Amino acid sequence: MTAYLQHFTERFTTLGAHNLDLLADLYSEDVTFRDPLHHISGLAALRAYFAQLYANVAEVRYTFEGLDEPQPGLGYIRWTLHYRHPRLAAGKLISLQGCSHLRWRERVHFHQDYFDAGALLYEHIPLMGGAIRWLKGRLA
Repeated sequence: MTAYLQHFTERFTTLGAHNLDLLADLYSEDVTFRDPLHHISGLAALRAYFAQLYANVAEVRYTFEGLDEPQPGLGYIRWTLHYRHPRLAAGKLISLQGCSHLRWRERVHFHQDYFDAGALLYEHIPLMGGAIRWLKGRLA
């Protein structure tokens, strides 16, 4: 386990709507953040993204399961996201596994998340969710 990634995950778990200023401690001004649903450039845009995220969920937390730093300034974090959204899955807790690829110097300047967007969102939307779960079952 690397000291940098350990520190990053410890700080990241403390993030919430009330302390988004902590993002500046974790990410550089020129950060690039990507996931299957977003492509964000710059710290201000990342802060706006997190503000919207925390405003729309009733609960959000991460469990970190693995950290790997194959070379200095490059690392991977395996995680499970646990969240509750009032309009998804009837407000029940949803859990999703994923992985983050990070590149950093003093702070993270590149963050790419990998996860199943259907399992995050689409499977929990009324009507659409049933169709997506059925299709995934047919393809499996």
